Amino acid sequence: MAKTILSIILFVVAILLIIRVFSNGKEYYNLKLEKLKQEYTFTPVSSVDHSKLAELQKEFSSPQEVTGTCNECHTERHKEIMNSAHWNWERVSYVEGRGVVSAGKKNVLNNYCLGAQSNELACAACHIGFGMTDDLFDFRNARNVDCMVCHDNSEEYLKGSSMAGYPDRNVNLTRVAQSVGNPQRINCGSCHFYSGGGNNVKHGDLEDAQLSCDRTVDVHMASNGMNMSCVACHTAENHQIKGRLYSVSSNNFNRATCEDCHTGTPHFDDLINRHNARVSCQTCHIPTYAKENPTKMEWIWSDAGKLRNGEPYKEFNSDSSIEYQSIKGTFRWARDIKPDYIWFNGTADHYLIGDTIREVPVKMNTLFGSHEDGESKITPVKINIGDQIYDTKYKTLIQPKLFSLNKGDSAYWKDFDWNTASAAGMKRVGLPFSGHYDFVETVMYWPINHMVSPKDQSVGCAECHTRRGGRLEKLTGFYLPGRDHIKLLDTSGALLILLTLGGVLFHAILRIVTASGRRKNVE
Repeated sequence: MAKTILSIILFVVAILLIIRVFSNGKEYYNLKLEKLKQEYTFTPVSSVDHSKLAELQKEFSSPQEVTGTCNECHTERHKEIMNSAHWNWERVSYVEGRGVVSAGKKNVLNNYCLGAQSNELACAACHIGFGMTDDLFDFRNARNVDCMVCHDNSEEYLKGSSMAGYPDRNVNLTRVAQSVGNPQRINCGSCHFYSGGGNNVKHGDLEDAQLSCDRTVDVHMASNGMNMSCVACHTAENHQIKGRLYSVSSNNFNRATCEDCHTGTPHFDDLINRHNARVSCQTCHIPTYAKENPTKMEWIWSDAGKLRNGEPYKEFNSDSSIEYQSIKGTFRWARDIKPDYIWFNGTADHYLIGDTIREVPVKMNTLFGSHEDGESKITPVKINIGDQIYDTKYKTLIQPKLFSLNKGDSAYWKDFDWNTASAAGMKRVGLPFSGHYDFVETVMYWPINHMVSPKDQSVGCAECHTRRGGRLEKLTGFYLPGRDHIKLLDTSGALLILLTLGGVLFHAILRIVTASGRRKNVE
């Protein structure tokens, strides 16, 4: 009898221990994470004080003169810059189905401001050079390299509006030249935060709130956290910066990944670590994006062109975001958004100027991947939808001329005439325009990589492994436990559980009965 009681006690204790393990909310000390924090605690400080260099103690007459002075000491750096995508606005790469192609801002369209061709005077505000106009930019002239836009630490440098990449006329070039150093967040953010025409328009996970935010917005950039700069992750060798934007880049090469710092096994729980084989870190650790300011989710170009008393106008939402703008059309914004999710293997294709439209909506970029592809992972994305102008005869998207300083120069934003804007833009890219146009639905995908939340705000298991309304509800073609129902599998699982419990119960009853029989025999 004593053995029976002991067996039951041990069985109950085992059950209680299992319950304790699975319900334990104790924080374990993560030595890997503490080591990383230590590495990034101190920001490297340059041993060179440029304000004391004799070569910089003068008044500069032009930004090219500043670049020339930089090149006198940093003799070969301009060659590295001139071999980068930031300078050339293109990369040569192999794309499945196309072969070896050149792709970048020179020939890739998007469904925001459409494209840079014929609009360089304005778009060059986000180019690392001087003098890019609608005519011809000399990519071989080292003096056109803008060193200051990336290396200014005075926070005084500013590209001029519609000035072909030249700095604002009020910039003190001497003070900026004497204040250069490692790129800071504002250097990168001056372009990447405001791309598409305003703060957080394109990316959704990159905005000026990250210049000074708390950990709930971004654990890496938080002022009360690690306070990391962009180049802490997006490191560079010979000015080839790690990390590439999927709106223009095709290959899975020189990407910046979470595993670069955190490795592929950052958790104590091996089950969670095994998720990393098919689930990206971002899927769990970025539960929402556009946390502070809204991002554009829809851009309807076909609504553009409405005037009041012959003049363009704007209409605003209650949060001061633009709902309608005569030069651009209608917008839909959203804030604090749960991402959509796709299978993604790191490679992509893009709509290149001149491509024939073969499906609607037109995919401005295609992010490759599937459950069957072992290199693919579930990845969070922002999806921007809209419509844009296309040639109904040639079945190609049109690159219109949008920007000009003057009326009568064919630019849509001045003359509001799609015919003349389309003719001028297509002439600029060397493609025909039939004179017949309409608008077609388009879609574009933006992987979400920033705005990582604190670990206690990560996506919970039940948010995906649930029957209805889960985060992965739209991602089909594979079996997800807790979400999907396969009758044979579920029945087999339930039967195994019942058989196991029945076996334990039968064993316990058998032990009790046999023990009772032995006791009677003894008596």
